[in-house]
Amino acid sequence: MRIFVVGIGLLLLVVMVSPWLPLQPELIQLDQILHTPKAGLWLGGDELGRSVVDRLLVGARLSLLVAVLVVALSALFGISVGLVAGYLGGRVDQILMRLIDMVLAFPGLLLAIALAGMLGPGIDNLVLALIAVGWVGFARLTRAQVLSLRESEHVLAARSLGSSPVYIALRHLLPLSLIHI
Repeated sequence: MRIFVVGIGLLLLVVMVSPWLPLQPELIQLDQILHTPKAGLWLGGDELGRSVVDRLLVGARLSLLVAVLVVALSALFGISVGLVAGYLGGRVDQILMRLIDMVLAFPGLLLAIALAGMLGPGIDNLVLALIAVGWVGFARLTRAQVLSLRESEHVLAARSLGSSPVYIALRHLLPLSLIHI
């Protein structure tokens, strides 16, 4: 298990420093077409003689960027929606939960593919489509935590001291709900 974790860590490190490496993923070398691995081509050449390692590192960097963006923005949006739904409750909670139920009614990957197809080609549209599907899990978890913490003593004390709902949500409920998630 440790070897696997160390290997993945080294791979992530190489991918992160790859912008500063002298990579040439688009360099066509006709004498290296489908060449086997050797000193200059660690994984060989592709059908146009381009270095497979260079192409893998550039592709991994883009994939890592998309993954980090999608998770970060999904978490930000989902936690915000869950915080609002859980704290305000009532009609707002019902409306937001029906929206979450509608998104969850469709298979996530199929919905993301359909949204990406409607939005058109491009990494930015792919990120938007994946965020549109990925935020619901964060929203449900945050809402559940906020509902359980909403009537606790420190929140009631803050409310009785005249704290604003935004202050209570951001200073009392959000940090505690993030700890429990």
